[in-house]
Amino acid sequence: MEIPESPRDQVLLNGRRLSYLDYGPAAGKPLLALHGHFSEGRSFAALAAELGPEWRVIAPDQRGNGESDRAPDYSREGYVADAVALLDHLGLPSAVVLGHSMGGKNAYHLAARHPGRVRALINVDDPVVITDTGPSGIAFCLDWPQRAPTREALLDGLGPAAPLIADWLRQEPDGSWRLPFVPQDVVDSDLGVRGDHWAAWLGSDCPALLVHGRTSFLVSPELAREMAGRRPRTRRVELDAGHFIPAEDPDGLAGAVREFLETLR
Repeated sequence: MEIPESPRDQVLLNGRRLSYLDYGPAAGKPLLALHGHFSEGRSFAALAAELGPEWRVIAPDQRGNGESDRAPDYSREGYVADAVALLDHLGLPSAVVLGHSMGGKNAYHLAARHPGRVRALINVDDPVVITDTGPSGIAFCLDWPQRAPTREALLDGLGPAAPLIADWLRQEPDGSWRLPFVPQDVVDSDLGVRGDHWAAWLGSDCPALLVHGRTSFLVSPELAREMAGRRPRTRRVELDAGHFIPAEDPDGLAGAVREFLETLR
């Protein structure tokens, strides 16, 4: 499979850069793809290759990630406002909206708050309830080095998380390497996804697909069945993967998404 090249563009939101990739063609049906923590828009390049040219996958680096600027807050309101601003910037009245993990939560909050902007919803392994409301479960990233003189040194400092972050590291003009995000921002964002989000998940009635990993540490098969059962017009697909489905089973994800999109005809 040939991964498409996509020119990077940006929209300024009160002087803050929101960078995005637009895997055209412009005449394709729009699909807004929202990544999770420790990732960025490029994580959807393979999916864009599978869905094109019928579908135009638009994949932003969400606030504070990749080439997008940091933001004053990492609330659902902020993420949703960014998504609406990007759709407005592109002149798109609505789109299918897909999100993985934290991006999935942003997707169904977007659908609940702006139902006219979301033609259909695809949630990739994001739970409606995270009961641990104490210190962030990903606070371990605060111990990561944010910069190192070489890529290898930075990867060494990331330890077991290196494979998850390796593709997104950035090289600076002086030759050093850095993370594509500030760990404290990720922790702040992660705290915002905790709690009960059933109201947002049930707050829209557009067609929806829930894709979850059989061995996910966030979405158990039992929770996935409840999520699909309680929300009308919702399909459920279980893949032989963990939580990081776009990386662990890209073919399975593309197949499930393609089959669901066919039903929208």
